[in-house]
Amino acid sequence: MHLTEKVPKVPLKSFKRTKIIATIGPATDSYEMIYKLIDSGVNGVRLNFSHGTHEEHAPKIPWARKASEELGKPVAIIQDLQGPKVRLGDFEGMIPVEAGQMLKFQVGAEYEESGIIPMQYDLSKKIKPGERLYLYDGKVRTEVTEVKDGIVYAKAHNDGILIKRKGMNVPDTDFKGDILTEKDMKDIKFGATQDIDYVAISFVQRAGDVEMLRGILKDLGSDAKIIAKIETKSAIEPKNMEELVQAADAIMVARGDLAVETPLEAVPVVQRQLIGLCQKYAKPAIVATQMMLSMVDIPEPTRAEVSDVATAVFTGADCVMLSEETAMGKHPEQTVKTMKRVVRYAEQHPPFRTVYPIERAHDMQNAISSSVITLADNIDAKAIVAETKSGATAQQIAAQRPSEIIVAVTSEVRTAQQLALVYGVKSYVRPDDEMAAQKLTDWLRKNEVLHAQDVIVTVSGQYPGVVGTTDTIKVRVLE
Repeated sequence: MHLTEKVPKVPLKSFKRTKIIATIGPATDSYEMIYKLIDSGVNGVRLNFSHGTHEEHAPKIPWARKASEELGKPVAIIQDLQGPKVRLGDFEGMIPVEAGQMLKFQVGAEYEESGIIPMQYDLSKKIKPGERLYLYDGKVRTEVTEVKDGIVYAKAHNDGILIKRKGMNVPDTDFKGDILTEKDMKDIKFGATQDIDYVAISFVQRAGDVEMLRGILKDLGSDAKIIAKIETKSAIEPKNMEELVQAADAIMVARGDLAVETPLEAVPVVQRQLIGLCQKYAKPAIVATQMMLSMVDIPEPTRAEVSDVATAVFTGADCVMLSEETAMGKHPEQTVKTMKRVVRYAEQHPPFRTVYPIERAHDMQNAISSSVITLADNIDAKAIVAETKSGATAQQIAAQRPSEIIVAVTSEVRTAQQLALVYGVKSYVRPDDEMAAQKLTDWLRKNEVLHAQDVIVTVSGQYPGVVGTTDTIKVRVLE
């Protein structure tokens, strides 16, 4: 067990509540860079399995763990699966397209010889006539007219160009649960042998897709939690959306493909709906894609990007995520520092925070969480200290967005790492003990993170280390 022994460098009131996830790529492919990102404010690192080999991803995991231990800061590691990402295949140059033109697509085709455009995924087994097929991430819009002998025929609705390996989107196509590709299965098996905290499943359409992955992870002996990436038309249908939030352990608003598969103007609304549902069911909500995209090239974000990050904070996101900015950008460390600055400033102006009309379940855990927060507010507590085995207690409290920092005490290293993505939670690993919360607050007091006369509210269970036994609330004034 790796106990969290490093003293925080900042006082409790200065902790940021909204967490930052950074994607690791060529620009950050070293221990030194991963250390700098985590030191600058990163709480979760994302490994994008759409790119790179297992051999290339493998060393990044121990680098992140080593940096996490050096800094005394639990960090979540996310394996992001590619899913049935449909892309064009390889061909020379650009292919011009004119409105009204008939296009043909087939897996493994040689365009120069046959005039058939190659694609990497066999859409002929899934797509039907009348369904939309968007090319080059939506720049060229077509409609399927026929599917025959493995060839997809489509009519172009606008002029444009096609470039090799660019994305193809199929907003009307039902994959019928077949969203884990052969590549995904190999990646999942690899991830199960690694120190992974979360597996992100791409292009989910319904809750059954998440349950399928959960069964696979269980069979492989993995204790990783599941992030459902919401990026398809099916996933945002009201019934599917709520069931997906319930089925998954966390949700990612993957705004890139979502903006192609649904109307652009729907994305901000869907983002808010998902954050509200995540608060209802106590699941972390991650807002992703193009948050500070201009910082791939320049050392300062646009005003719109700053506003986008702040809006995610105001509307209650647990995490904001960086993709190209830290994977291949010129200023990865500066990007994280800038994002942290924006997050902290937004959090210091809570009157702007969105409140969702949530009907929470009438159960003991919700009742205890509400009581803890009300008590902490009424006595001006400096922190809520939650003893938790699985992380559920801390997540339930966090879902109600208290103004106090939540200090989670757990004996499970994996739980501490997974809680790194939960709003307002600062985790510490300590052995199971009836006095775990008191011993931790004594240690924080001794190291001047907390001070004499600070009031602390603790929530714990009668049986330390047993999941689901939280039943005790205490108030303590530090000496």
